[in-house]
Amino acid sequence: MLTIDKCVKIQLMNPILHFSKSGSEAAQAPWLVFLHGLMGSLANWRKITPAFESNFKILTVDQRGHGKSFKPKTGFAPEDFADDLRALFDHLGIKQANLVGHSMGGRNALCFSSLYPDRVVRLVIEDISPEGINKLGGGLARLLRAVPTPFETKAKAKSYFMNELGDPKLGMFLYTSITETPDGKADWVVPMNGILEALESAAHHSRWEELKSLKCPTLVIRGESSRELSREDFGRMMKENSKVQGIEIQGAGHWVHFDRPLEFIEALRKFLSSL
Repeated sequence: MLTIDKCVKIQLMNPILHFSKSGSEAAQAPWLVFLHGLMGSLANWRKITPAFESNFKILTVDQRGHGKSFKPKTGFAPEDFADDLRALFDHLGIKQANLVGHSMGGRNALCFSSLYPDRVVRLVIEDISPEGINKLGGGLARLLRAVPTPFETKAKAKSYFMNELGDPKLGMFLYTSITETPDGKADWVVPMNGILEALESAAHHSRWEELKSLKCPTLVIRGESSRELSREDFGRMMKENSKVQGIEIQGAGHWVHFDRPLEFIEALRKFLSSL
């Protein structure tokens, strides 16, 4: 029997974390948890989660600074996100779960799995490297700093993102984080200082030791044309830890689960059922 709960906010001491549950009501059904990437939200997984609702209890989360969750001014290192997830697990009574993270969510999932190895059954890292020197991240930070917010109107904001960046796909994604302000202008819905802090943390702190420490079976999914996870780092991730396996999905970029959802689902389903 399936049930889909409305999105819920919970009080975790002072912060408020927003999440959604769906899937199996069976007591023995395992948990499958999805973490979105930078400037994303739990809605990013809506094309993926239905494929697993018959066999898993599904949890998607708006991570701090994103979606409808609390938006602090600081505290955007992977350890901060991991502590939020631990508190949410404790609140919901989740002892162990399968954990899937895309991009920033993959880095946060890696950190969580290293800090709390007894809470993770299987880990899936979608298209992110443990490497600390991230030129693309630095370029994105410069791009975000250059966005001339606030805009006079949302229409002008959309025109900017679609025409000025030189990458309409990236522009449309960034535009989803623009909202109309009470004075009729348009500005970021995310705390940009926190977003930049997350990028700085990713750029300057390597996570290879965390990868080496993993005790759970781990799948790394890479998009064929990814710029965020090089083939060199992809191969190294499997060499550094015998628990890690990898798959490259053809025709996909960084957003593998968006570019090739059927292939992503098949890879995830095969991994989750193989152990």
